[in-house]
Amino acid sequence: DYEPQGYKNISELESIDVDVAVLEATKQDSNGKDYTVKYIEVNGEEYRMPVSVLAQLKDILEEKPELKTFKVKRKGTTKEDTKYTVISLE
Repeated sequence: DYEPQGYKNISELESIDVDVAVLEATKQDSNGKDYTVKYIEVNGEEYRMPVSVLAQLKDILEEKPELKTFKVKRKGTTKEDTKYTVISLE
């Protein structure tokens, strides 16, 4: 399974608060090239926040600004075929 080093997959969380702080870090790939990764921190663990999840969450919040929690469903196992779906909870 593809996952940037040191980050857990956001789909492992049962629910996520919409107000969670999205943090950013600069990492290096295996070729020494810098890249930026967005992540959230929950109970001392870091979970990668895919850009596609942020975009979907923004769209959902435009329609349902009172949303408090959501979860993320993951399909696929490689970098090329992994898709994330945001599911609104309450």
